Amino acid sequence: MKNLLLVLLTLTIVLVLSALAMAQPGLPSAPSQAPIDGGLGLLAAAGGAYAYKKLKGRNSESEDV
Repeated sequence: MKNLLLVLLTLTIVLVLSALAMAQPGLPSAPSQAPIDGGLGLLAAAGGAYAYKKLKGRNSESEDV
């Protein structure tokens, strides 16, 4: 009986320690800021120009009617 208890205790400790060893690392530090470089800036400018053109065209159509 004593040997069975010792085996079960050892097995339990090994299983708990193996689960702790495979745990995920902590959270990373704060993410670095994403730079807005040429490509993203040009895309934003093109989107703004397109929206301006659409809104200006919509206003001129409503004035014609």
